[in-house]
Amino acid sequence: MQDYTKMGNWSRQRKPLFLSAEASNTPTAFPGALPHLLWVYKQLLERISRSPPDQISNSAQLRPFLHPTFSSYFKHFCEAEPSPPWNRRGRKAGPADNSNSEFASFPEVEYFIAPGPRGYPPLTEFLDIWGVDMMSRSDESNELEHHTALYNSEHLIIRRAQEFQIKLTFNRPYKPNEDKFAVEFTIGSSPQFSKGTYIPVFFTKDRQSAWAGRIIASSDNIITVGITPAADCIVGKYNLYVAVVTPYGVRRTRPDKSRQMYILFNPWAKDDAVFLDDEMEREECVMNEMGIIYHGAYNDVAERNWNYGQFNYGILDACLFILDQSEMPIINRGDPIKVTRQASAMMNSQDDNGVLVGDWSGDYLYGVSPTSWTGSTDILISYARSKTPVRYAQCWVYAGVFNTFLRCLGIPSRVVTNFFSAHDNDGNLKTDIILDENGRIDKSRTRDSVWNYHCWNECYMSRPDLRQGFGGWQIVDATPQETSDGLYRCGPASVHAIKHGEICFPFDAAFVFAEVNSDVVFYSRRKDGTMDLVKVNRTHIGRMVLTKAPGEETRRDITDQYKFPEGTTEERTVLEKAEGYGCQRVKADPPLADVDLTLPTLEISVGDDFELDLEFVNRSQEKRTVEAYISGSVVYYTGVSGKEFLFRTPSVQIGPQKSVKELVQIESKKYMQHLVEQGNINFIVTGKIKETGKIITESKLVALHNPKLSVEVSGKAKVNEEMMVTVEFTNPFSFNLEDVNVRMEGPGVMLPRRKTYSLILGNSNLTWTEQFSPLRAGKTRIIATLDSPSLRQVNGQVSFTVEP
Repeated sequence: MQDYTKMGNWSRQRKPLFLSAEASNTPTAFPGALPHLLWVYKQLLERISRSPPDQISNSAQLRPFLHPTFSSYFKHFCEAEPSPPWNRRGRKAGPADNSNSEFASFPEVEYFIAPGPRGYPPLTEFLDIWGVDMMSRSDESNELEHHTALYNSEHLIIRRAQEFQIKLTFNRPYKPNEDKFAVEFTIGSSPQFSKGTYIPVFFTKDRQSAWAGRIIASSDNIITVGITPAADCIVGKYNLYVAVVTPYGVRRTRPDKSRQMYILFNPWAKDDAVFLDDEMEREECVMNEMGIIYHGAYNDVAERNWNYGQFNYGILDACLFILDQSEMPIINRGDPIKVTRQASAMMNSQDDNGVLVGDWSGDYLYGVSPTSWTGSTDILISYARSKTPVRYAQCWVYAGVFNTFLRCLGIPSRVVTNFFSAHDNDGNLKTDIILDENGRIDKSRTRDSVWNYHCWNECYMSRPDLRQGFGGWQIVDATPQETSDGLYRCGPASVHAIKHGEICFPFDAAFVFAEVNSDVVFYSRRKDGTMDLVKVNRTHIGRMVLTKAPGEETRRDITDQYKFPEGTTEERTVLEKAEGYGCQRVKADPPLADVDLTLPTLEISVGDDFELDLEFVNRSQEKRTVEAYISGSVVYYTGVSGKEFLFRTPSVQIGPQKSVKELVQIESKKYMQHLVEQGNINFIVTGKIKETGKIITESKLVALHNPKLSVEVSGKAKVNEEMMVTVEFTNPFSFNLEDVNVRMEGPGVMLPRRKTYSLILGNSNLTWTEQFSPLRAGKTRIIATLDSPSLRQVNGQVSFTVEP
């Protein structure tokens, strides 16, 4: 802190402003000095409060500031009427309205007139409200027509841009020519008409508001009214009041939680920004609770069942709580672009205390292993109750929970898997792999990575902020990879923009473009640090993009929505356009080596011994000698290598126009103790051709298959009838499994359940049986997972149909 006892020169220079005998005692005499003067005086008081009395009295520099003129001025300022609050931007600001869990209290009576000698006149002779029927039962017209009957809630849930009905009971028959009333909706803690957080709805043609209102039917003292929320209204939880207008004032209903209601996005309404004109897609991407998330390897795709559970009790409130936690202004919550971008940041806890903690280490002692989750319900309910991030997640967990959030609020969404997904750290549209002079990968200098697969979400909406034609499916990614505008989030980015190379479009289009279009470039690094181009693979990244097919249990290849076919004129045009926006690509093609190397495709189960059959093909007319390096490592699905369990350096002699096979035996005991949770092994074979000095390299990912759980149901599959589900597992290994967690759940039939086993002996069985009663009719599924530190990603499922 600056020493204000050494400010003699400053005080002498400015003494005429406030210490001279001619100075006035009123503030108006020196308005320009006011801000600086008060700041200085405040600093001096702080110093005086920390200084010994003798130092203050003996300080010639502090003494002038105790002058009566100065003290009088400061006293005058402090006793003046306080100014309105100011924020750091220097303008007046009211209380922040960023919580949907807080509501303003409205008075029951608001008088237009001043009280007379006997007080206010009574309002008993005018129309009075006796009851409000929200018509919120799942079998009534509101929730059936608004596609919200599956939500497990006692409150009315409707969608915007579509009429809903309520019934009002008055103390006498309604007289249209005499009686005046309105239905008022409020959201947030500081409702205002101008911001769309206070909406009065009137029921006469000559007076309408942003929300349309009409009287549908009238019978005795009961009337049925229809109300249509605006297509761009705020999404969230509202309070409803009924107000009667009299000559003396307004009388309204008291606050009542039973009259709270939810308004969601509406993909069935043409005027809504999330309108999706495809009934099968709507049923899949809004109403379907059970999803399939694809993972594994490009040539060995596996399925993971996931219960989104968007209709389960408490999930809608948890989704709104997420927006509250982000402190997103209430007035922005009707815009799907802003909602999805904010939620993309809030799904991870990297920088904003969001929903999930990411962990790829393999050590999940203080939480739940990512491969153990069966759905989103446990995660969202736990976050809403504890208000702390849930441990742990990886990309498919982020995508699954984000999908629940989007579908719950009414935004059409789906989980997408990109196989061989690039994580381009430096934004140069290249994934750089650095080899040493002998052809081995230099892990210390290779910064970019290629994920075996990566999951993100697509959501459907219009994009008025972009040129026409770039609405529709938008990419949003909650996995924390890189920051966007200071937060770990990604999107929404137009899928159409990615395909056509419009990487300057918001948001984060360039990063997503690199995930599906990067080139894998191999360099050989010499001892002096110079780099030689070895190989460019332009087809490896974004090899296949999959999502679940609408209405089916099969996958749908949507790669053509992200990119044109490799090698076509359209693809070259797109890449040239991306280069025009600053992306760097390697256009040179190094001379090809005259020896080819191929690795076989393998399907191996965990614990199996197997053979790796390598083939070297000499296309030249001369003999070739390849000094090869064969490396086998366990690898995380993010492309990060773990323990290397195999390393061999054979010298391979190949005759002219001949091929030679090199057989490598792989024993399970070599890799089992090092396996990480997804059971992937990556073989990398590189070699230097002795005669030409060329380097050849090839890799192959082997996704080991885990044992399966057996899941069976018994009993009559009928609503509210008791049934049994049995989960069975046999430990196929000779070693014991410790700290085993088994989970299961099913949409409409069973909330998440969990059981822990301290030990499962080698080659022994586990059986777990539970009772349940289906809550609704239709096709459903129960999924189960088994997880232990020694064996991850074991799952099973059973599908069945429940009768009414």
